[in-house]
Amino acid sequence: MTVIWHNPRCSKSRATLVLVQEKGPVEIRKYLDDAPTEAELRDVLAHLDIPAIQLMRTGEAEFKTLGLAKTDSDDVLIAAMAKAPKLIERPIVITDKGARLGRPPEAVLEIL
Repeated sequence: MTVIWHNPRCSKSRATLVLVQEKGPVEIRKYLDDAPTEAELRDVLAHLDIPAIQLMRTGEAEFKTLGLAKTDSDDVLIAAMAKAPKLIERPIVITDKGARLGRPPEAVLEIL
C-alpha cells in the first residue's frame, strides 16, 4: 500500500499526490491532523536514509519558538516533529519499496 503524508495546502504535496494517484490507490494521511509518532518518524527517516534535520522545516517560526537548532540531536528533533508536525517537510511517500520526500514531486516515482 502506498501512503502519502500530505498537506493539502502545499502545492508540492498536491502535485505529488496527483503523481501517486496516477500509479494506483493511495492512503492519504493528513499528518497535521494525524501526527506521526516518534517511532513512525524514526522508521521513515531510516527508509529515507537522512538525518532528522533534513526532514525539518527549519524556516518555520515554531523551529525558533521551540528553541531548536540545526545542531540538535536526532532525538531532540524527532520529538519536536512528533509534537509539532508543522515542522515536518512534506510530502512524504511511503511504499513497500521505500520512502521518498516529494521535493521535487517526481522524486517519488522511483518507489512507485
